Amino acid sequence: MLLDVRDLKVEFRTRDGIARAVNGVSFGVDAGETLAVLGESGSGKSVTAQAVMGILDSPPGRITGGEVLFQGRDLLRLGEEERRRVRGAGMAMIFQDALSSLNPVLTVGDQLGEMFVVHRGMSRKDARAKAVELMDRVRIPGARERVKQYPHQFSGGMRQRIMIAMAIALEPALIIADEPTTALDVTVQAQVMDLLAELRREYRMGLVLITHDLGVVADVADRIAVMYAGRIVESAPVHDIYKAPAHPYTRGLLDSVPRLDLKGRELTAIRGLPPNLTRIPPGCAFHPRCPMARDVCRSDEPPLYAVSEVRGSACHFRTECLHA
Repeated sequence: MLLDVRDLKVEFRTRDGIARAVNGVSFGVDAGETLAVLGESGSGKSVTAQAVMGILDSPPGRITGGEVLFQGRDLLRLGEEERRRVRGAGMAMIFQDALSSLNPVLTVGDQLGEMFVVHRGMSRKDARAKAVELMDRVRIPGARERVKQYPHQFSGGMRQRIMIAMAIALEPALIIADEPTTALDVTVQAQVMDLLAELRREYRMGLVLITHDLGVVADVADRIAVMYAGRIVESAPVHDIYKAPAHPYTRGLLDSVPRLDLKGRELTAIRGLPPNLTRIPPGCAFHPRCPMARDVCRSDEPPLYAVSEVRGSACHFRTECLHA
């Protein structure tokens, strides 16, 4: 397995108490596979990604347990210099806000070329040539001229392509894409997702796609992990999730997606709000919002039960939900 995350725990010390942002998350990704991590804002998706990449702000964040095995090595046991060598060459991350992630006072060519100067020891001239190649690879028109331009001279979609070019520059084995289509229009979203899928196949990379948009992952993901209140509450192959969810939260997410065949009807919404992570309810964290909640849900926290060999659900009534 390329990436194997085991029982990862992350907490933040705040004035209101300790926020348990990630509560025992486990998942794996193979080479050439796409795992989509879904959930509302605050579910722990991005914090999980930052912990895996080794870029968690500490303080206030702190990894309190678990393992992050990448190509067999536990990254949490490596020193900072070793982690830095893994980033870029072994794994890379695409951030959701390309404009704030790019340096506004450096040309995109300098920023792309820096990867080759630092990690490959190339000259500035050779690094600039590689930057042009990368921009061509992610289909930025007129790359030879535009390599001298600054981030603000590119559209949102083109800036996101530059971020993708930076991520694939050293041909890493794994890419983590954190909401890579945020603030892009639907057409550009589709183009960016198609490009990621194409690059994944070409380089046989593992891809972790973090998103709250179920529509984005339908055609590109192999498996889906649904997060709620810092835990994975359902994990399954993508087609199984869409066909019949085995957790009420997943069903609520699917029911809230607009559908053409239900035109004119009121959208279904999950009632209430996600819990405060400093005061996660006892039992199942989703029970205050769950239409299926019963007494056992309010007292006993469900583990990730095995629904099948390839599927898990953290619901006491997973079978009932599956056939609802």
